[in-house]
Amino acid sequence: MILNKIKVVVAGFRGKMGSTAVQMILNAPNFELVALLGRKEEVSEAFDVPVFNRKEELENIEADVWLDLTAPEVAYENTYFALEHGLRPVVGTTGFTEDEVARLIKFSREKELGGLIAPNFALGAVLLMQFSKQAVKYFPDVEIIELHHDGKKDAPSGTAVKTAELMAEERLAHHQGAVDEKESLVGARGSVLEGMRIHSVRLPGLVAHQEVIFGSKGEGLTLRHDSYDRSSFMTGIALGIRKVMTVSELKYGLEHFFDL
Repeated sequence: MILNKIKVVVAGFRGKMGSTAVQMILNAPNFELVALLGRKEEVSEAFDVPVFNRKEELENIEADVWLDLTAPEVAYENTYFALEHGLRPVVGTTGFTEDEVARLIKFSREKELGGLIAPNFALGAVLLMQFSKQAVKYFPDVEIIELHHDGKKDAPSGTAVKTAELMAEERLAHHQGAVDEKESLVGARGSVLEGMRIHSVRLPGLVAHQEVIFGSKGEGLTLRHDSYDRSSFMTGIALGIRKVMTVSELKYGLEHFFDL
């Protein structure tokens, strides 16, 4: 018998990621599902735990971790609510602004609670970001192509933004392409972060994919990661749930837990 199971609330349990995560938690010997949060739910119970429509109804639930797999428009409020009520957030929803992340980190320090906002839970995607940060030291001309299913609401993806932010730490910002280039169609060259171009593709049949393409004189380097199924994210979610119990502030990026 395993004692001291980590008690988890799942917000967004009806979505494809959320439903996959629920099954992972139910099958994990060291996790315990204690509550579910959805929208316009017509049931009061599922998987033998209570189901709620409003986060405020969870104030008295005894739990350790708030797993948020909802939508960008509610993720910040949900994460703040979790910290405010003593739950450690593990957030896979993207679309946070830099200021929102900073405010949540500050609040988590005040509450002395661990937490995680992860642009991507796939271990391979996290490694891709780290490899890109190393490669850009030698290949400073780089563009990102991220490809996702057509139900994804935010663009560019949180993974693409995080990848560019990590590379910006090692790369001097500069314009890429011809100095006098012109777009005959607005947006043809993608969005820009510190001079790096990010292109977003949304098509049915895709899950989550990213290419980081580096170019230099006479050679090129392409790094690519593919998630073919949402099960690829479950190892990272499980890692996040375990590791937020060991830290006292919110972290932005799963890579912070690789060496803990």
